[in-house]
Amino acid sequence: MRQGIDETKIPRIEGAKIAILKSRWYSDVVESLADACRTALANAGCSSVSEHTLPGVFELPFAVHHLVRKVGQRFDAIICLGVILKGDTSHFEMITPEVFTGLARLSLEIDIPILVEILPVLELRHAVERAGKDEFNKGLAAASAAAEIIAWRRSAG
Repeated sequence: MRQGIDETKIPRIEGAKIAILKSRWYSDVVESLADACRTALANAGCSSVSEHTLPGVFELPFAVHHLVRKVGQRFDAIICLGVILKGDTSHFEMITPEVFTGLARLSLEIDIPILVEILPVLELRHAVERAGKDEFNKGLAAASAAAEIIAWRRSAG
């Protein structure tokens, strides 16, 4: 069962600093995710969003590490967007767990929530469906989750 995001329930996050990291592969889908994400963040009061486009999803953990550890940037949340399409080789099976595990490990290491809407799909149409201009867009889901975890963290101390 698909669950949409009610944008009116996204918490306000004035002053939050967020990075959106995007894979270049399947750029039409990824940009649709990013557009929904960016709009929802702006509507939630976030005025500081930096965007970075990487060659692919495999480079996302490195990019997060580099921005935080080497460049020294501080973010309230980092959002990673991309698509991994199952093809005729074992690339899908090798890349998917490495990227997700790497990002999860990094989130704990750097103490910054990393929201992952990298869509591992068997057919491109499945990614397109999740990047539509509606309440089911996974970029919107990423923005909502980022706002919720930032608001929670602010209240938890």
